[in-house]
Amino acid sequence: MDEGSVPCTANTELRLRINEFAETLRNEAHRLGSHGLDETEFYQSGLFRGAIERLRGQFSASMREKREFVRIVLNYLQDREYIKDWESAGDANRHDYVVTMPTGKRAAIELKGCLDGNNTNIFERPPHVDEFVLWSVCSNPGADPKHNVWSGIHTRLSAEIISREQRVDGLVVWDWICGTLGRPCPKVEAGMSKLTTVGQFELPPPCIYLFPSTIPSPRNNPSPIPQKIAQVEILSSLHRCFGGSDSHLNDVTFKVFYSGSETMRQTTISRNGVPVRQSQPTPIQRS
Repeated sequence: MDEGSVPCTANTELRLRINEFAETLRNEAHRLGSHGLDETEFYQSGLFRGAIERLRGQFSASMREKREFVRIVLNYLQDREYIKDWESAGDANRHDYVVTMPTGKRAAIELKGCLDGNNTNIFERPPHVDEFVLWSVCSNPGADPKHNVWSGIHTRLSAEIISREQRVDGLVVWDWICGTLGRPCPKVEAGMSKLTTVGQFELPPPCIYLFPSTIPSPRNNPSPIPQKIAQVEILSSLHRCFGGSDSHLNDVTFKVFYSGSETMRQTTISRNGVPVRQSQPTPIQRS
């Protein structure tokens, strides 16, 4: 498997086709529809740009498809007794779901997109839960998973965790595009993992990132170790239910120290005990 922040890579051929189709659409859009404008009038009117922006907004703003996917997965976990119960947290909260585990522990889940945007920075660990994880549902098959996951973990999450002292127990990177033509899964292609049928989906095991159980601090806690999978029950349930291999789990370490007046951090992602990506020491600059 290719090493890096996440095993999978973007489908190069698909991205080329997307770029080619985008150019075709740009050059031929004036021939579509019944707008009654000639080519010059069409592009000067702003109709094309307005339609594109409307479609972008519809794709990015709609959470219905993402929530339906998570609902199916959580129901699957509950039916097989990997979790006891779950409920939607509602729009008023900065988390999306609360899951009750068989032990009685409660885990909160916050849904995120592709992790490369400012929305990744917006989260709040609820005080009434034992575990708090983020779940990246990136429904854009043309996105680059390696860039997005690294951007999310190092550039955004590390800064929020350290600066705001917001403990995050882990990250799940997983959606219905995983294992498809748009995002082939190396774990499955290499014969190391199998697909699981869940409703209308054929899903590989999720990519799971384990974070430290304590907040990094330059003086008192400069490099806390990541938790074990058994310590985060919601992640353990996903891992076991969908046939994940321990060798594919990702350990995330944040090393924090002062350099003059700046707080610096160095992020390392390790897989099976081997570092697969590490940043240079980087000052925390929250956007």
